[in-house]
Amino acid sequence: MTEEQTPGGSRVYHHHARTSDFEVAHGDEETIAAVDRHIAQYLGEVSGVWHEIVSDLVHIDVHVVAPSADHDFYSLVTSGMSDRPMTVPEDADVPEFAELVVHLPVDWPLTQEAFQEERHYWPIRLLKVLGRLPHEYGTWLGHWHTIPNGDPPEPYADDTALCAAMITPPVVTAAEFDELITPSGKRIAFYQVLPLHADELALKLTEGTEALLDRLNESEVDGVVDPARPSCVR
Repeated sequence: MTEEQTPGGSRVYHHHARTSDFEVAHGDEETIAAVDRHIAQYLGEVSGVWHEIVSDLVHIDVHVVAPSADHDFYSLVTSGMSDRPMTVPEDADVPEFAELVVHLPVDWPLTQEAFQEERHYWPIRLLKVLGRLPHEYGTWLGHWHTIPNGDPPEPYADDTALCAAMITPPVVTAAEFDELITPSGKRIAFYQVLPLHADELALKLTEGTEALLDRLNESEVDGVVDPARPSCVR
């Protein structure tokens, strides 16, 4: 792994893929149950789970919470990313364990048939890629980290210009949702995934996180994925 600093003060890490063999992962039953209860308490009852069949390093399932009177969007939450600790720097006061959430609009098709098209499946793929990334590359994810979809970043699907992701605190849920302590004492952070445009990513790297957050707030970007939303930089 190599590191550089951007003009905006962000650290950029260039990771290299591990050379070890495929390592079959098995879920931690206690953590799975604790995550399920946490989701139900703060987001609503889980209406379905997409299970991985064979997993490398960590077994990442995706829990689905349907829209309700309290939340007019779908919530997709990982379970399994926290089976292993991330490689968190000693000076970072954040949990070593994490799970991810993404919110989708009520009309997003969530069927196996729809998932044959990447324009419907990419948010789920993104959760799985990001959930495995810290363990694949010996790194970590935390607030305001940004991850491009390739170098240079490519759109996630053919119907969107979104091509990067920023890790944020949960912004459309109760504040208590952001952390879970399991019965055995494992401290798990819950982070929201916010897809970005290429120029939004560039703004963050050149002018800093606050500059991007100001633009996002001015444009009222609410945290629910909108593949067609315009960039807040233009």
